[in-house]
Formats: sequence, structure tokens, C-alpha cells
Amino acid sequence: VQLQASGGGLVQAGGSLRLSCAASGRTLGSYFIGWFRQAPGKEREFVAAITWNEGTTFYADSVKDRFTISRDNAKKTVYLQMNSLRPEDTAVYYCASSHYVHAVVAVTSEYNYWGQGTLVTVSS
Repeated sequence: VQLQASGGGLVQAGGSLRLSCAASGRTLGSYFIGWFRQAPGKEREFVAAITWNEGTTFYADSVKDRFTISRDNAKKTVYLQMNSLRPEDTAVYYCASSHYVHAVVAVTSEYNYWGQGTLVTVSS
């Protein structure tokens, strides 16, 4: 499975960005797509996840009500709509694919494949 994350950029606080994660290759076994982020000097943290089949969504408390994850199965693409961005949202955002049916979505080791990351910078 190959994952291509895109859509990052520089935005002012309060602004919006939409990230995309395009999956290709042997995606049949993928159950979840998750978004994680890693700020300089910090550990990678869970942001949101979605199941391909049911569209069930999961969010970190820090982004709930501001970020929305969605998917387009026909395009094999997952989106992360980020609104009301804050400087603390600045990070490299990664998408990842989990092939475990009962994965703990917030745990990085539950994901089998990772994209290359896209940088989001929120200025104050």
C-alpha cells in the first residue's frame, strides 16, 4: 500500500486547510486510515481515523469539533478538513493505513503503512 498525503501549507490562526491521503496498491486489506501529527521535539500523536467500510470516525479530544475526517471509497482517498486552526496545530501530518480489524486507532504500532507527511504551519 502506498499513501500520498498532500494539502499542507501555511495558514493564519482561525483559518482552514484540507488534507488528502490517496491510497494505492494493495488496499484491499486496509480497514482504517488514520491521521497523525508530529510537532518538532514531540512524539507523533493521533489526530483522527476512519474505517473504509462503515465510515466510522474517531477523533482526538484536541481536534474534536474543529477537524472532520471523511473518505471517498471510489477515489481511495481520505480527507481531513481542519477548521479553526491554532498555532499548536503546527506539525507534520501523516496518514497511515491499518490492516487490523480491531486496531486501537490511536496507537501508531497498529498501522502497517505510512505516507510521507505534509507540513501544516499555523501562524499566530
